[in-house]
Amino acid sequence: MKDQKKYESTIQQIKQQIDLLLNDNSVPRNVKNALDEAKSALDKEEGSYAVRASAATYKIDEVSNDINLPPYARTVIWNILSLLESIKD
Repeated sequence: MKDQKKYESTIQQIKQQIDLLLNDNSVPRNVKNALDEAKSALDKEEGSYAVRASAATYKIDEVSNDINLPPYARTVIWNILSLLESIKD
């Protein structure tokens, strides 16, 4: 139960950071699409927290090295990936 609350809190933080990037006009469209897919993966009710985090990590990791990504956005994405890696079963 304790881990569940911790994971929910972490997922909320991740979704807030994703929303920050989704609302930024300097972030490329392909990155926004991947972030939106990752957010959808986190919102799914089926699957454990680790499975949902893994799916989101996969989506975001694909675009984390995009050449057109502003440096600050890359830092936010790395922070998101770090938070996702903290979610385990």
